Amino acid sequence: PEISLVPPLYLKTKYNPAAGWAVNYSPSHICALKDSSVIMNCTYTYPTGYQIMKVFWTKKLFKEEHEVFPDLSKDPEYSHRLQYLGDKQKNCTIRLSHVTQKDSHKYYFRFITDKHSKKQTGASGVTLTVTDLQVEAPERVTEGDSVRLTCKSSCALTDRATFIWYRNSQPLTERRDRNNQLLLQSVRREDAGRYSCALHGHTYISPAVYLSVMYPPKSVSVSISPSGEIVEGDSVTLSCNYSGEYKCKSRNKHGEKHSDAVTLNITYPPKNTSVSISPSGEIVEGDSVTLSCSSDSNPPAEISWFKEGTFLGSGRIYNISKISSDYSGEYKCKSRNKHGEKDSDAVMLSVMCK
Repeated sequence: PEISLVPPLYLKTKYNPAAGWAVNYSPSHICALKDSSVIMNCTYTYPTGYQIMKVFWTKKLFKEEHEVFPDLSKDPEYSHRLQYLGDKQKNCTIRLSHVTQKDSHKYYFRFITDKHSKKQTGASGVTLTVTDLQVEAPERVTEGDSVRLTCKSSCALTDRATFIWYRNSQPLTERRDRNNQLLLQSVRREDAGRYSCALHGHTYISPAVYLSVMYPPKSVSVSISPSGEIVEGDSVTLSCNYSGEYKCKSRNKHGEKHSDAVTLNITYPPKNTSVSISPSGEIVEGDSVTLSCSSDSNPPAEISWFKEGTFLGSGRIYNISKISSDYSGEYKCKSRNKHGEKDSDAVMLSVMCK
């Protein structure tokens, strides 16, 4: 018997009332964050008198004569992550979970009717771009400068993004911002650290970028030994308690010569350890409260938090969201490096009932 092969008809998204065949995608371009879930909204129509036999999504718009269109629900890379949310009437929406940058592609919906020649594909498709996040920051800044850090993505995220910032793996603030930039005004040496960003409601966190804060000499002093009366011919030592780069210069009537510079790095245990509470006024149940620990040390100190002797956690910032009266009490922080440790004075946190 003679077999007649009828090529499939590929449709654009514009609805044609005369034909009655259409596939519509909304939106047609999606930018999603790595490891998130993506909803691809889709509807389709067809004339009366046809019965839908099969529906599926594919990454191919065209195929060779003896090929079949690959069904993503049968693909091992997609089958456990793809969920069909539609039906066999007019809804062809899907959810794709835990997306990676390998999923960046164009996707098409295809349906097959009970009449052999009517196999339809929505030709316009949905373009999915999957992005990660990267922190853009200057390598080093000087104390007192204003610094702007940017959380960048490779495409404009489709969902309304709310950004969260971290320093040394600790959230900087309970305030969440739709702006992808973090502004540090009048930066301090304590602001140095590893910064990363994330989106609220998502598990993915960007790789950390280190911000180095340079600062001028502080509390420089000189000591003389011996400290008593010095007589001609004595040996005298002058000591400076500041780390830095030093060189000497020798000069006579024929010229002068500078030595190579040597770096003197003076390390010391923590000192001037203190706790501040924000907000500083009356605190009411339900408020968000941030406790900050500052300390001067070289090398930088590790910070631990205690409430009335009980260990709470580590990091320069300790955040409490939706505070209750149970959090009332005395708090202090301990700063520690290899040379020693220093406790702050205890501060009293009082929480008022509503």
